[in-house]
This record gives sequence, C-alpha cells and structure tokens, in this order.
Amino acid sequence: MYRVWNFITTYSLLLIAGTLIALLWANIDATSYHHFVDFPLIDHFPIGHAHYDESGAVTYRTLTVHYLINDGLMAFFFAIAAKEVWEAIILKDGSLRGKKAATPLVGTLGGMIGPIAVYLGVAAIFGSTTFDAVSRGWAIPTATDIAFSYLVGRMVFGVGHPAIRFLLLLAIADDAAGLIILAVFYPSGDLQPLWLLLSFGAALGVFALFNALPRRLDRHKPERPNSTWVREKLSFWPYLLAGCASWYGFQQAGIHPALGLLPIVPTVPHADRAFGIFSHAESMLTDLLNDIEHKLSHPVEVILFFFGLVNAGVEFNSIGSPTWLVVGALLVGKPVGILFFGWLAAGPMKLGLPEGMRTVDLLVIGCVASIGFTVSLFIASVAFDSSAMLGDIPVQDAAKMGALFSFAGAILAFIAGKLARVEKQHG
Repeated sequence: MYRVWNFITTYSLLLIAGTLIALLWANIDATSYHHFVDFPLIDHFPIGHAHYDESGAVTYRTLTVHYLINDGLMAFFFAIAAKEVWEAIILKDGSLRGKKAATPLVGTLGGMIGPIAVYLGVAAIFGSTTFDAVSRGWAIPTATDIAFSYLVGRMVFGVGHPAIRFLLLLAIADDAAGLIILAVFYPSGDLQPLWLLLSFGAALGVFALFNALPRRLDRHKPERPNSTWVREKLSFWPYLLAGCASWYGFQQAGIHPALGLLPIVPTVPHADRAFGIFSHAESMLTDLLNDIEHKLSHPVEVILFFFGLVNAGVEFNSIGSPTWLVVGALLVGKPVGILFFGWLAAGPMKLGLPEGMRTVDLLVIGCVASIGFTVSLFIASVAFDSSAMLGDIPVQDAAKMGALFSFAGAILAFIAGKLARVEKQHG
C-alpha cells in the first residue's frame, strides 16, 4: 500500500489542492480567477493562443497562463502516461501483452462504448438543442483516473484479489485509448500534417544517434562504453531537445501539443522488462527511461497543482445538463459497459477471467473505473470552447463539474462491493 500511497501523494494530492482552491476562488471572485487564468504572459509569441484576422489567418499568438499549463507543461504528464503504456505493450512481461490482457482489453472497449452510448443517447433524449451543444464532449466520460481508481480498487478488493490486476490492465489500456482519442478527435487547430514530419523526424533522429548507434557500436563489448558515455555525459538532454521539436511540430500540425512528447518516449533506452506502475521494483530501475520518470515526478506534481488551479475553477451555478450527462455516463455507462463486454469476453468469446474472479466483480471494477477526474477534466477543457453556452449555462464549466463529481464512483464502488459480497484478499 505504501507504493500506491506514494504514487497518490506524488501525482494527485497537489492536483486536488489546486482543484479545491480553484473552486473556492471562482465562486468567491470569478472575475479575478479568470483574469489569472487568461493572464497574458507574453504577447506576439511563436506559441500560445492564436489570434485570427477576418480571413482566418493567424495574426499573432499570446502565451497565457492557461496555454502554458494545458498545452505546454501537461506534455510531461502525458509523457509519463505514455511511458507506462509503452512499457506495458513492448517489454517482456508487459501487462498488455498476451492472452492475459485479452479480457481486460475487451472490457476497456466496453468501458468506452458504454459511457459514449449513455452520454449521446441521453443527450438526444434531451432534444436537438442539447445534443448539438454537448455532442462534442462524448469522450469526456471514457477516461479513468488510474491512480485514484487503483487506490479505491485496493480498498474494495484488497491487495491480493485478482480483480486488482484486471483493473490495472483496464486502466492502462484506457489511458492508451484516451491518448489516441485526444490526438485524433480533438485537434487544436486546422490540420497541417506535414508538420508531423518534424515530430517524427526528431524522434527518428534522436533514436538513431543516441540509442541505436551506441548500442550498435557496443556489440560484443560487455562493458558497453559508448552507451555508458551517452548516458552519463548526455543524459536526457538529446531527448529533451527532440521533445521540444516534436512538441512544436504537433502544435503547428494542429494536433493538441500536450501530446507532443509521445513520439519521443519510445526512443529512450528502457529496461528489458516491465514490473508495473505500482510495483516496488519499478522504483529501483535505473535505465534512462525510468530515470527520466523519476526526475519528472516532482515537477509533474507541481504541474498537476496548476492544472487543477487553471481548469477546475467552475462556478456552482454552472451545474446543468452537461454535468449530469458526464456523471451519468461515467457512473452508469462505464460499469454496465465493462460488465457486458467483460462477460462477453469471458463467456461467449471463451477468453475467461482470472482465477478467483467472478463475473459480478466486473460490475464492481466498472464502478471503480468510473472515477474520471484528471483526464476527463482535460478532455472537457479541449472539447468545448469556453464561450459555448447551453441556455445560460457555460457548457465547458458544466462538463468540468461532471468530471469532478465522478469521485462519486468511489462511493458507488464500495456499495457495489458490499452488495456483490466481495471478499477482500490481502495475501
């Protein structure tokens, strides 16, 4: 439990603090809060919020506090998420490799289709006006906050229950799907894909020069002098420079720049096997990829504080139908989707469940996974323009409140665990 709590304190407690401060600030003095969020740090800057002329051409950009956090610094958070996904897929014993991941992957699909169906279905019932206003936010309830869901899951099932590993596999796969959704369905501007040549060229260049070439030169040399020199003398700097180029390529290509470091993550030298995000052994690894993650832990902690501060400032009078659509999609659509697709995989598809896990446990896992929070909040901030309105309710703020209310999934999980007679396993 120490490893889990250490992860929570590293990545989530300051996020919650920033969220609570933002909520209080916005409801006490909304004007000063929004002035802070949109404060222009640098005018006429190569990056930032774009200003357009009548023909639609960019005239100049302004670097605001909100842009710096959401589009710039959050790239480090998504890089850490991508690192876990990459290791789970590519490394020996990676959690998303082989048959063991089959049922959780199908469950992940259900955990996305279920919330989307509930969100869009109920929005359609509310009428075309509501549907047109909120339909772009269909991806908000697909997210799972891996840290809080894992912590709640351990409280419900106990550390030794096979459902815990199932939940972790599902959450990691959900993160991977969320990164794809952000890249494909939520561009930050007009798509100009040729700029991606800069991003992937930077990734290919840094991999060839600082990863593949030293390893090739070190063939038949057990002491690995070239790889050691690159690691000790150059460290992460080549990858940081390549990351800056990749980030700029994503911005110019019209893809959300917070994902700009993703092409660089697979190019960094990594361990030969994965132990898992909450494994104690993971903290002892000294390969460059894990070393970079360790160095980023405290900066990302601060970044998440400011992410909560600039995104969660929602006035309580903004609560409306978008709020309940997000909450309902998460608390109803995700458990039902995971239960149905998990049963489909385990039964008719004959992929099975882990030994000691029951079908009803899938429903409890779905309730745990309904905690969206971090990624749901991020998607809400990019899905809707801050000026979009539904009647007199700002759609973005209302949807963000739904992401915050998803913490009710923890209560739902405890109730479902009691009703399903889950027996905690501490071994």
